[in-house]
Amino acid sequence: MSSPGAPETLDPGADSEGLAPAESGSDIAARSPLELFWRRLRRDKVALTALGVVGFVVLVAIFAPLIVKLFGTPGPNVQNPDLLDDFGLPSGPSSDNPMGVDERGRDVFSRVVYGSRLSLEVAFIATGITVVIGVTLGMIAGFYRGWVDTLLARTMDLMLAFPVLVLAIGVGVACSGREGCLGGAIQPGRGVVIFVISVASWPYMARIIRGQVLSLREREFVEAARSLGASNTRIIFREILPNLIAPIIVYSTILIPQNILFEAALSFLGVGVDVNTPSWGQMIASATGIFDIAWWFMVFPGLALVTTVLAFNIVGDGLQDALNPRTSK
Repeated sequence: MSSPGAPETLDPGADSEGLAPAESGSDIAARSPLELFWRRLRRDKVALTALGVVGFVVLVAIFAPLIVKLFGTPGPNVQNPDLLDDFGLPSGPSSDNPMGVDERGRDVFSRVVYGSRLSLEVAFIATGITVVIGVTLGMIAGFYRGWVDTLLARTMDLMLAFPVLVLAIGVGVACSGREGCLGGAIQPGRGVVIFVISVASWPYMARIIRGQVLSLREREFVEAARSLGASNTRIIFREILPNLIAPIIVYSTILIPQNILFEAALSFLGVGVDVNTPSWGQMIASATGIFDIAWWFMVFPGLALVTTVLAFNIVGDGLQDALNPRTSK
């Protein structure tokens, strides 16, 4: 038995993934990439547990009305002044209100459950827009190079240098009217938040994809396709894009928790999201003034935010290890 601080040893005939000789030869060669991916991910118990937490949060967001009805709590915007004391302070957790109420007598449990909807909706939509823009521009810049690469690279630098909070506040004020802005393309509320997050995030994705494409375009399989007369469009979408799936998946999984925190930060600042819309960030902002006497108002949405972000980050790390055999644990 090795000492606690000694590095773990593998069988002499084991491969780089720690598999027995019987499993590292023709048996591995016969497996599909998806089977190998699942096999590596299945060994990461922490990532699987985090994946279960992510699945639970997604189900809570989808079935929020049913969950609130099942627990018998009032809706997220139902105000009950009777739950405030003579000084207007909210009451704590009870059998009728498992997580207490806020300063307006609204049930915190219902608002936390409905807040998961806003956080995941904004995060997934903003991540999807970021991936589409970033992957497209990154592939164009990395493949064609020249003045196209220079123009797109300088645009990325400009976007990365622009103060995000200034942009968020400016867009939030400009689009605060009923008709929004840009001809109604950006609607007030979550539309503003999604727009700001997408604009601020796509340069990071584009830089990663550009770097990958700069390496892939010089590989032998690209040269072979070009020698066979394949067009640039075919090379990009049939040869290069399939090799970008793994980094796209990994970075998208990392982007989702970042965007959840981004939405919470913007809601905390009062940008975009309406005050009556349940949001974890907005709940935390509202609780700052009464946290010392109403701890539940900040603790429960804060725990929901931290748990969700941590779970997504762990899943992202697990996917990176499973998709890249060189980092297999």
